[in-house]
Amino acid sequence: MQNLIKIFCITILSICSSFAQEEIINDIEVVITNLSSNSGKVFVSLYNSESSFLSKGIKATYTKIENNNCKVTFKDVPFGVYAISLFHDENGNNIMDSNFLGIPKEAYGCSNNARGFMGPPKWEDAKFQVTNSTVKQIIKL
Repeated sequence: MQNLIKIFCITILSICSSFAQEEIINDIEVVITNLSSNSGKVFVSLYNSESSFLSKGIKATYTKIENNNCKVTFKDVPFGVYAISLFHDENGNNIMDSNFLGIPKEAYGCSNNARGFMGPPKWEDAKFQVTNSTVKQIIKL
C-alpha cells in the first residue's frame, strides 16, 4: 500500500512539473499590402524589447512579393510584447537605402502601422501583445 501511495504522489508531481515548464507559444502572421512593385523582396524583423527595436530582431526573414502584397509568419512565439519592422528592398542590395540626410529611399513600415514624426517609429506605437492565439498584423505601405 505504501508503494502505491508513493507511485501516485510521484506521478502527480511529475504531471504538475511538466505543466509548469510548458511554454505556450503562438504564431505571428504579418501581411504587407500596397507595395509599389513586385521588384526585390521585403525584409521583416520581429523585436521583443524597446532596447532592441529597429536594431537587432529576435527573428528576421525576407519574402517575395506577389501582386504588390506578401506575407510572413513567425512561428513558435512565446507570450509577450513584440513589434515588427520591415522594408521593401526594391533594388535587391539587402540594405535599406537612404539619402544623404538618412531619410529612407525605400518603403518601410512597422506593426500597428506606426509612423514616426521627424524620425523612426516609436516602440510605444508599434508594440503589440501575443497572449493566446495567432496574432495577425496587417501593415500597409
